Amino acid sequence: MKSKLLIALMALASASAHAAKSHAEIRSIILSARHLGAHGMGYNSRSMVKLSKRLSADDIPALITLASRANDVFIGAQFALAAQCDPAIPAVHDAAVRHQIDFLSAEDTLSLMAGFEGCSQESRAKASAMQDTLRQLNAEDSARIERESKQKAEDDARIQQNGLKLLDREQAKTLTHEERLEIYRRSLAAIGLSENGPMTPDQKKIADHMYRSMVLDEVRTAPNQ
Repeated sequence: MKSKLLIALMALASASAHAAKSHAEIRSIILSARHLGAHGMGYNSRSMVKLSKRLSADDIPALITLASRANDVFIGAQFALAAQCDPAIPAVHDAAVRHQIDFLSAEDTLSLMAGFEGCSQESRAKASAMQDTLRQLNAEDSARIERESKQKAEDDARIQQNGLKLLDREQAKTLTHEERLEIYRRSLAAIGLSENGPMTPDQKKIADHMYRSMVLDEVRTAPNQ
């Protein structure tokens, strides 16, 4: 009977030890894993050994949050994630894809894992391979952002040019309905409004006047006239 009770208590203690911890607890554990080095207090392989023992896979979601550059312990959180080895690999990948952590932080974390002897050879190889995958995804994401930024600049310039055509009655006749809508929506955005967004009665009056003037070409007087 005593042996069964002892086994139950040991199982309960083990479960408690591996239960997900609060962010405050994890932050405290991360800070306590720092060691004095050539550049002051920081993290190293000894830190990772300590973090691998005091944290578990259950803490990975919280570590992902703490690994954001907006957090003051994001470097330590990277070491802590790397110390979790295999279970952290897909979590780091998904967090980078969702932009919960940036790609460079994710790559740094996987690089630490690939060099951590506390992880199995298989996990270290997976981490290295995932690092290459994220590097490629980062390059593709950067290219997409650059394309979108260039397209936005071109669209803004085109809409602005079309907006100037509204000042000339003859040139205004060359604008399509869609081009007029673009001018209207851009003008609304410039005053902090959106076509389907909330408006006060006065703002609605202004928006209606802009629509009738810019899109329907019905009026050319100010909304209060």
